[in-house]
Amino acid sequence: MRAAVAFVFRNWPLKLAAILVATALYAGIVVSQNARTWPGRLPIEAVNQPTTAYLIGTLPDVTNIRYFAPLDVANRIGGASFTATVDLGDVDTRSGAPFTTVPVVVTATDPRVQVVDFEPQRVQVRLDPLITATVPVEVDRGSVPDGLAASEPLIEPTTASVTGPESQVRLVTSAVARVRIQPAGLDIDQQVDLVASDARGEPVDQVDLSPSVARVRIAVSAQATTRTLPVEPVLRGDPAEGAEILSVEVAPPVVMVTGDGGALAGLASIPTRGVSIAGARTDVTRNVALSPPDGVSTGEVTTVKVTVRIRERRETRDYSAGIVLAGARDDLTYELSTDRAVVTLGGTTAALNAVDGRVFTATVDVSDLEPGTHLVTVRVVPPVGLTVVAIAPAQVTIVVVQPVVATPTPPPASPTASPTASPTVVP
Repeated sequence: MRAAVAFVFRNWPLKLAAILVATALYAGIVVSQNARTWPGRLPIEAVNQPTTAYLIGTLPDVTNIRYFAPLDVANRIGGASFTATVDLGDVDTRSGAPFTTVPVVVTATDPRVQVVDFEPQRVQVRLDPLITATVPVEVDRGSVPDGLAASEPLIEPTTASVTGPESQVRLVTSAVARVRIQPAGLDIDQQVDLVASDARGEPVDQVDLSPSVARVRIAVSAQATTRTLPVEPVLRGDPAEGAEILSVEVAPPVVMVTGDGGALAGLASIPTRGVSIAGARTDVTRNVALSPPDGVSTGEVTTVKVTVRIRERRETRDYSAGIVLAGARDDLTYELSTDRAVVTLGGTTAALNAVDGRVFTATVDVSDLEPGTHLVTVRVVPPVGLTVVAIAPAQVTIVVVQPVVATPTPPPASPTASPTASPTVVP
């Protein structure tokens, strides 16, 4: 009996630990096999956040919450059944402090629900101290419409306080009041919302301005404005018959003009006085005065150089040309699919008028053709000053035939005289 008791109590701590581990493992298996998963997303709420610090960025959502609950409770589980929190009470709030990893706590609102697992278990957070800085108030008035002049803005107040996380407040360089001057030329006197902006003029978020509005006053008036406009040459007359304008050049091509807003509002160019090209066959170059409308000045530039490039007008014309054989052999005959071609010539009107269509011909080279059927290119040598634009047809079919020479029939033989018997001589 004593041996049995001794055996039972021998190494009893190890045996007890083994029993506890086996029990825990069994319980874990049972729980894991009966645990359910809620697949939704649960926002994490920050608690105990210091009032003097700001949470940088956003916290992720908790997902895949595994839980154990009675069947009647498990069937009613939803997003409102859990809460997820992180405690920020011990997070370093000093300027430039690194990210801190804090645990996520997920609890069930129903005490009968036991949370087993979830993701993520820990998150990184960073608290930025809240600071306040003073920045100047500036006005962005945009572009002033043509014909108007705007005074320097008057702003009340001239500075504003910006409060927020230190990393964001350091980006703010000004509080900007944006206004727009209307073409009607009305003065501006209004309360304008202020926008915290960085050095590039982009808005900065997560900060507050105090005050949030400013009074902006701008006096608007009409005044002379300056614009750069192209010069438009005015041509008089037409070139000579058979000539055409190739291009028109102006030097300088643009001028700086000054005038009131009304005079310049609808002005697209500055015309010149008339340049005559009547009857011209060659280039025309003139120094001509500018002719701006009333109320517009071109300053020191009063004349421009206008060059009109003129050339003989070029056109195309069709001619019917007879097709001539080149290199034909006397012992062969040639049959053409067509004996005429339409030739399109291009050039000046004068050169085309000099062409005598009655004697205009095209050629096909047959010098190397043997008997048979051939496709031969039609060629045309254009008159001086003209070019061949097209030939139709560009090729013709030529059938080359070797004539058959008849063999002469020999004349009939003349009748042969019967031989005359020689007289017999009797001795």
